[in-house]
Amino acid sequence: MSDKNTLTMRDIAKAAGVSAATVSLVLNGKGEISGATRAKVLDVVADLNYVPRPARIRASDSTNDTLRFLKIAKHGHTVNRDHSHFISDYIDGMSQEATRRGYSLEVVSHEREAIQDIVQSLAGTGIKGVVALGTELSEADIRLLLTTGIPTVFIDTFHELIDANFVNMNNEDAVYKVLSHFKSQGFHDVGFVASPVETTNFGLRRQAFTKNMLRLDLPIRDDNTLWVESTFDGAYEATAQHLAAGGKLAQCYFCTNDVIAYGFIKALREHNIRIPLDVSIIGFDNLPMSVTMDPPLTTIEVSKRKIGYLAITILDDLINASERQPSVKILVGAELVVRSSDKHAKRKKA
Repeated sequence: MSDKNTLTMRDIAKAAGVSAATVSLVLNGKGEISGATRAKVLDVVADLNYVPRPARIRASDSTNDTLRFLKIAKHGHTVNRDHSHFISDYIDGMSQEATRRGYSLEVVSHEREAIQDIVQSLAGTGIKGVVALGTELSEADIRLLLTTGIPTVFIDTFHELIDANFVNMNNEDAVYKVLSHFKSQGFHDVGFVASPVETTNFGLRRQAFTKNMLRLDLPIRDDNTLWVESTFDGAYEATAQHLAAGGKLAQCYFCTNDVIAYGFIKALREHNIRIPLDVSIIGFDNLPMSVTMDPPLTTIEVSKRKIGYLAITILDDLINASERQPSVKILVGAELVVRSSDKHAKRKKA
């Protein structure tokens, strides 16, 4: 395989087992490409650290109507294969709206690259605007990306005090729906599977858990919070260690995301803990595997396509504005997708 400086779309196509034309459509957010194929191509792009060459601007062209989506994985704990479908939904929403507004959308993946290098990669490209995946970005990273002077919208993160444009899920609304649902099921001993990984949304969910437990008059117990890494293996190992050490379990748990829930559930099952007869569980993200699990996982759904669409809408307004615009910060509401993993044990037949 070529090194990253000489990689071509043919190399990406060969590794992904698709045509070069399909790779081009995926990277430009065009065509009727299935979510699975799109995710497979983006996985290869991330694995090989492929950076498409900037489109050349012909001398006769006065403008370059290209937008760029920066898929940034600083550490890969949350931006990884487990969330490829999640990210492809963002891309679908962006692609459709970009095409409708007369733009082309290119996807560039940056894995474990310094933010300074990403900023430098944008210089001289002539792109009209940027949507940056902010999942693993710090405040300092965001401020550095803003120095490009290119109109930029950040998705999957949110900062109240940064003068920038954000479109994110409403974590407080989502967690309230989880906890109020548990309370309606008759639970009062509520646990939280949390992660210390530094992502803004994880922090916002931790804050929302505490705030909404108080709001719903549910008792907060320190020993009902289980801290795990944000990967499947990390969640499994931490839970297994907790159980092996004789750690207690709450009646029910809200898991920071679905991947954590999957690892948590695997460890519970290996210790003969039945779901939901012994412990009820709700996740967050509504990843495809959630519906095929046994039992299917109750989880939070936030429209990633809606977030992608709104990001392009804001970006278009910024590009076409005749004067400096105030920052826009949008939170998209959540829905609780109720399946079978959250039922109260008393409502289940023995």
